[in-house]
Amino acid sequence: MPQNLFQVSTVDSAHIVELSIPTSLDSGEFDVINEALKELVKTGPAAGWVFDLSRLTYMGSAALGMLVNIRQQVKQGGGRIALCGLSPRLLQIFQTC
Repeated sequence: MPQNLFQVSTVDSAHIVELSIPTSLDSGEFDVINEALKELVKTGPAAGWVFDLSRLTYMGSAALGMLVNIRQQVKQGGGRIALCGLSPRLLQIFQTC
């Protein structure tokens, strides 16, 4: 797992993924976190997943695309996904997209 980019905990049957993606992330680092998150979700796609975005101030299009792909992977596995901790700025970005 990429150090300091996300942490995972489990509460009851839900997996909590706390993202800590910096505003500037090179393509190599992004690929590492993207693959790590996809592999993580593969371990229990039918589970409940909560992505805590409270440590993020911005998400670029690549990170948004990553979450869309993860959502699709979870949905196909019969799981559910939720986002929490969105700042007003992040909420506006998600609403716009």
